[in-house]
Amino acid sequence: MSDNILHKYTSRAPSAASDAIDTADADGTEDLGAFGWGRGARDTCRMLELRKRTGNVMAIPYAYISAVVFDPSDGITVKCGDLSIVIRGRNLNAEVRPQIRLLQGLTRHRVPWIQEAERSGSVSANRNGIQIDAIEW
Repeated sequence: MSDNILHKYTSRAPSAASDAIDTADADGTEDLGAFGWGRGARDTCRMLELRKRTGNVMAIPYAYISAVVFDPSDGITVKCGDLSIVIRGRNLNAEVRPQIRLLQGLTRHRVPWIQEAERSGSVSANRNGIQIDAIEW
Protein backbone atom coordinates (compact mmCIF):
# COMPACT_ATOMS: atom_id res chain seq x y z
CA MET A 1 0.00 0.00 0.00
CA SER A 2 2.85 2.42 0.72
CA ASP A 3 4.12 1.79 -2.84
CA ASN A 4 0.83 3.09 -4.26
CA ILE A 5 0.97 6.27 -2.20
CA LEU A 6 4.60 6.85 -3.13
CA HIS A 7 3.82 6.23 -6.81
CA LYS A 8 0.81 8.54 -6.63
CA TYR A 9 2.87 11.53 -5.49
CA THR A 10 6.10 10.88 -7.39
CA SER A 11 4.88 9.91 -10.85
CA ARG A 12 4.39 12.59 -13.43
CA ALA A 13 1.41 12.49 -15.67
CA PRO A 14 1.47 14.61 -18.82
CA SER A 15 -0.71 17.67 -18.49
CA ALA A 16 -2.14 20.10 -20.99
CA ALA A 17 -0.10 22.90 -19.46
CA SER A 18 3.21 21.11 -19.95
CA ASP A 19 2.30 20.11 -23.51
CA ALA A 20 1.54 23.70 -24.48
CA ILE A 21 4.97 25.18 -23.75
CA ASP A 22 5.43 28.29 -25.83
CA THR A 23 8.75 28.65 -27.64
CA ALA A 24 9.04 32.24 -26.43
CA ASP A 25 9.48 31.14 -22.83
CA ALA A 26 11.28 27.89 -23.51
CA ASP A 27 14.48 29.74 -22.59
CA GLY A 28 13.06 30.63 -19.17
CA THR A 29 12.34 34.31 -19.79
CA GLU A 30 9.12 36.23 -19.44
CA ASP A 31 8.13 39.01 -21.83
CA LEU A 32 7.09 42.12 -19.86
CA GLY A 33 6.72 44.32 -22.95
CA ALA A 34 9.66 46.70 -22.65
CA PHE A 35 12.04 44.09 -21.27
CA GLY A 36 12.40 40.41 -20.50
CA TRP A 37 12.71 38.87 -17.04
CA GLY A 38 14.51 35.67 -16.08
CA ARG A 39 11.96 33.41 -14.40
CA GLY A 40 14.16 31.22 -12.24
CA ALA A 41 14.70 32.45 -8.70
CA ARG A 42 18.45 31.85 -8.91
CA ASP A 43 18.95 32.24 -12.65
CA THR A 44 21.06 35.08 -13.95
CA CYS A 45 21.77 36.24 -17.49
CA ARG A 46 25.22 36.35 -19.01
CA MET A 47 24.48 39.08 -21.53
CA LEU A 48 22.11 42.01 -21.93
CA GLU A 49 20.59 42.34 -25.40
CA LEU A 50 19.59 45.86 -26.47
CA ARG A 51 17.04 45.98 -29.31
CA LYS A 52 16.32 49.11 -31.32
CA ARG A 53 13.10 49.54 -33.26
CA THR A 54 15.17 49.81 -36.47
CA GLY A 55 16.29 46.22 -36.05
CA ASN A 56 19.78 46.98 -34.75
CA VAL A 57 20.74 44.78 -31.83
CA MET A 58 23.72 44.93 -29.49
CA ALA A 59 24.51 42.48 -26.71
CA ILE A 60 26.86 43.32 -23.87
CA PRO A 61 28.17 40.93 -21.22
CA TYR A 62 26.95 41.63 -17.70
CA ALA A 63 30.48 40.83 -16.49
CA TYR A 64 31.78 43.98 -18.23
CA ILE A 65 29.13 46.35 -16.87
CA SER A 66 30.88 48.64 -14.40
CA ALA A 67 27.94 50.87 -13.38
CA VAL A 68 24.21 51.31 -13.78
CA VAL A 69 23.03 54.86 -13.04
CA PHE A 70 19.39 55.94 -12.81
CA ASP A 71 18.51 59.61 -13.18
CA PRO A 72 14.74 60.22 -13.45
CA SER A 73 15.27 63.15 -15.82
CA ASP A 74 17.84 61.43 -18.05
CA GLY A 75 17.04 57.72 -17.86
CA ILE A 76 19.23 54.71 -17.13
CA THR A 77 22.90 54.84 -18.09
CA VAL A 78 24.76 51.54 -18.37
CA LYS A 79 28.54 51.84 -18.42
CA CYS A 80 30.42 49.01 -20.09
CA GLY A 81 34.12 49.74 -20.46
CA ASP A 82 34.49 52.87 -22.64
CA LEU A 83 30.91 52.50 -23.87
CA SER A 84 28.02 54.41 -22.29
CA ILE A 85 24.51 53.21 -23.13
CA VAL A 86 21.57 55.48 -22.29
CA ILE A 87 18.06 54.06 -22.00
CA ARG A 88 15.43 56.80 -22.22
CA GLY A 89 11.76 56.39 -21.59
CA ARG A 90 8.87 56.69 -19.18
CA ASN A 91 8.45 55.06 -15.74
CA LEU A 92 11.84 53.37 -15.98
CA ASN A 93 11.93 52.59 -12.26
CA ALA A 94 8.24 51.67 -11.92
CA GLU A 95 7.17 48.36 -10.44
CA VAL A 96 5.79 46.27 -13.30
CA ARG A 97 4.65 43.55 -10.94
CA PRO A 98 5.36 43.00 -7.26
CA GLN A 99 9.14 42.96 -6.76
CA ILE A 100 9.85 43.42 -10.50
CA ARG A 101 11.56 46.65 -11.61
CA LEU A 102 13.80 47.23 -14.61
CA LEU A 103 16.59 48.89 -12.60
CA GLN A 104 16.51 46.14 -9.97
CA GLY A 105 16.65 43.51 -12.71
CA LEU A 106 19.68 45.14 -14.31
CA THR A 107 21.60 45.26 -11.04
CA ARG A 108 20.77 41.62 -10.33
CA HIS A 109 21.50 40.35 -13.88
CA ARG A 110 17.90 39.19 -14.36
CA VAL A 111 17.06 41.16 -17.55
CA PRO A 112 18.04 39.29 -20.74
CA TRP A 113 16.81 41.98 -23.17
CA ILE A 114 15.46 45.52 -23.42
CA GLN A 115 13.66 46.84 -26.48
CA GLU A 116 12.47 50.18 -27.75
CA ALA A 117 8.73 50.74 -28.16
CA GLU A 118 7.35 50.60 -31.68
CA ARG A 119 6.50 54.29 -31.54
CA SER A 120 8.01 56.86 -29.23
CA GLY A 121 5.37 58.51 -27.03
CA SER A 122 2.62 56.15 -28.13
CA VAL A 123 -0.82 57.33 -27.01
CA SER A 124 -2.13 53.80 -26.65
CA ALA A 125 0.63 52.81 -24.23
CA ASN A 126 -0.25 52.23 -20.60
CA ARG A 127 0.48 55.46 -18.69
CA ASN A 128 1.70 53.53 -15.61
CA GLY A 129 3.77 50.97 -17.52
CA ILE A 130 7.38 51.17 -18.60
CA GLN A 131 8.02 52.49 -22.08
CA ILE A 132 11.46 52.58 -23.70
CA ASP A 133 11.58 55.52 -26.13
CA ALA A 134 15.25 55.28 -27.13
CA ILE A 135 18.37 53.22 -26.54
CA GLU A 136 21.50 55.16 -27.44
CA TRP A 137 25.00 53.74 -27.74
